[in-house]
Amino acid sequence: MNRSILTAALITTIAAGANAQWDPQNGEWLKSDSTDIRVMTWNVQDGICSSNDKGDTFGDWNGIVRIIASLQPDILILQECADNSGNGTGSGIDSIATLENVADLLVHGGTDIYNGNVAVGSYVQLFTGTEYDLPHVYVSEANDGFNRNMILSRYPFTDLNGGGATFSTFALVPDAYQTGGTAGIRGYQFAEIDLPDEIYAGDIVVGNGHLKAGGNSSDFSQRELASRNIAYFIDYYYNGAGTGISDPNNRISVPSTGTVLDENTPVIVGGDLNQNPGNGPAEFIARAEFTGGTDGTDRDRSDSSVDLALHPISNEASTQGGSSKLDYLIYQDSIATARRQFIFRSTGSGMSIDDIPEPARSFPVNPFSISGLSSDHRPVLIDFILPEAVADPCPADFTGEGQLNFLDVSAFLTAYGKMEASADFTGEGQFNFLDVSAFLTQYGKGCP
Repeated sequence: MNRSILTAALITTIAAGANAQWDPQNGEWLKSDSTDIRVMTWNVQDGICSSNDKGDTFGDWNGIVRIIASLQPDILILQECADNSGNGTGSGIDSIATLENVADLLVHGGTDIYNGNVAVGSYVQLFTGTEYDLPHVYVSEANDGFNRNMILSRYPFTDLNGGGATFSTFALVPDAYQTGGTAGIRGYQFAEIDLPDEIYAGDIVVGNGHLKAGGNSSDFSQRELASRNIAYFIDYYYNGAGTGISDPNNRISVPSTGTVLDENTPVIVGGDLNQNPGNGPAEFIARAEFTGGTDGTDRDRSDSSVDLALHPISNEASTQGGSSKLDYLIYQDSIATARRQFIFRSTGSGMSIDDIPEPARSFPVNPFSISGLSSDHRPVLIDFILPEAVADPCPADFTGEGQLNFLDVSAFLTAYGKMEASADFTGEGQFNFLDVSAFLTQYGKGCP
């Protein structure tokens, strides 16, 4: 960013006060605090696959791109990727390597080698600039022969507990309330994510899956079996079931046993759970065997929280059709606090064109149609407040005088222009407007 432009922006913002980025009634759907971690789950109904048209057209690829660019999650968990046949533009399921490349095209653009070597016409950074990025991609090895799950992250994957940084399935021997097995036909992937130590006291583990669809009794049984297994795995593998030892009963055969996560690292899971009416997979994953008991999947073995996301304008809870809530985020509320939780949909009671965020608002032909055209599901998002690292009580005091004024702004600009570590407020190892925003947030808080 040009130094003079940045200086003007800083002076204007500091004088007037930073503008909130969460104001859906005026088309602002971004985080209100830059240190929150936004997690988004979305079943994209086959729209992300190699054969799809990747142009800036009235199509599902462009709709998916623009919605992601409008909401800018830090961690994005996706279901129903890689199915060319389901999308109607090709055949078969994309390999892991192919879908990883497609994810790169989705975010960064480039040459579409799957469609005549033309330039990708719609990609996330076309609309956000390089300040926003999801460079880390984990494609699930498990699949059902049609589609795959995928996790995209702003932050890198890392092995937090010695059992592996990512995996797409687990296997259990019967114990407690679970009867053994796996998470079903599509697996259930986990990714351990390294958050910047300068900002956060811990890290984060994210789980993603797509449970068995269908309304038959066998489908219900498969979902219950899978959700009980997921609950057990979270509690016994990551939490140690209250013992301090991962897999204390030696009933997890895959992956290899690691160590219990530290007290500041939450497990947040979600996906398309194909929720049963009433008492379904989301509740099982949150509570394990007993509601309100001492075997829940939170770190303290209380029940984890199931999202209560609503559309912020229409107050609708459905994520498919008029009343179906199929898509969920479930989180360890003793560590992670939900600042806000919401569902995005471009239509609904009370929605106007001004309520739709950019670049979804400029979707060609009919912006109101972007949600329905992109997928038959709607994304669910939570902005999480995570434990903060013990840090300098006044990080914006660049001059060390114990007060904040224009001298600190000038000192920040100097450090920013030289790309000094002190100006990397987000801890990402790069310098962009996110660092400026983080500085402004700290400046606004003043010195204690």
